[in-house]
Amino acid sequence: MSPSSFSLVGLGPILNRWKYLVAAVVVAAAVVSAVVAWQLPNQYKSTAIFFPTNLQTADPDRIVEGAKLELTGRSEDLDRAITIGQSQPVAAIVIKRFKLYQHYGAGQPGDDKADTQVLNQFSSNLDIVRNERDAIELAFIDRDKRLAADVANALVDVIDSMNQQLTLTNRRRVLGLYRQRYAGLSKSYEQSRRHLQAARTRYGLFAPAQQGRYLAKELVETETALRRAEGGGGGNAAGLRRALRGLTRADGGNVVNVENFIRGNDSLALDTARTQNLQRRLVTARAALETAELTINSRVSSVYLVQPAYPATKKAKPVRWLIVAGSVVLAFALAVVVIALLELYRHNQRRLSPAA
Repeated sequence: MSPSSFSLVGLGPILNRWKYLVAAVVVAAAVVSAVVAWQLPNQYKSTAIFFPTNLQTADPDRIVEGAKLELTGRSEDLDRAITIGQSQPVAAIVIKRFKLYQHYGAGQPGDDKADTQVLNQFSSNLDIVRNERDAIELAFIDRDKRLAADVANALVDVIDSMNQQLTLTNRRRVLGLYRQRYAGLSKSYEQSRRHLQAARTRYGLFAPAQQGRYLAKELVETETALRRAEGGGGGNAAGLRRALRGLTRADGGNVVNVENFIRGNDSLALDTARTQNLQRRLVTARAALETAELTINSRVSSVYLVQPAYPATKKAKPVRWLIVAGSVVLAFALAVVVIALLELYRHNQRRLSPAA
């Protein structure tokens, strides 16, 4: 009769035969994992929580004009903040600021191997996610609890700064346009003002309304006196003719005369209207330039910080008991597999030996 087939049902007796070896393997795994776990440095986790604001509502130009700042961010604002936080330029700024090359013992900056090591370790220690309340949780892990908190807060500041840089370049270009517009209007206004002054001097028009009434009054009185003198009513007719010529002709000797008044009145009205229009535009351009200069030099945060990162009061990892427990379970499972395979091999050898 052939021997009975091998089955896992008989694993209990097998383990009983190998119990001392299995126990030795489990104890050795527990001791080794405990030694390794207790040699691992403590890692501390610091978390900052913030809401990114809408860049349009955080634009200083709109705030100066009276628009309100919206604290709730849109989905694209959250994605933009996370993308900025995970970008390499942000990592490079923080790595340089906190001298993480020396902290991680990676070597000198500029070496490809050292750069890769620092970036990989920095990225593995950084966790920036969007939580269920549509806020961003930025966490950083390090063996130095204070450094972890400082790095997390610095990352929030850098994200805020780079978020503002997205609109800062365009605002500077707009400021340059405002300056060019103001300079052009100022030059045009000065030219128009000088032309108006020259026209007033040329035509002798300084107060057209009053001068018009004066000319009309003097012209009527002089002409009436002349007609009276010519009719024998008394008076110097020749003198009155010269006076009338002076009032009506530009070459009559009078500064204020009808001929210059008629010539200059239309030109002066056009120059005055143009100068006043340029003056209003110049005042508006100056106000816009001052507002633009104010906003370009202002700093309106693009994030609403709910919770800054604080030094952790307890370690985040390693979970030493979990390492030991996992190692013990894994060692026991491997020992069982090895023993089972060994018993299976022996069983097959016994079954094939009579046939040989």
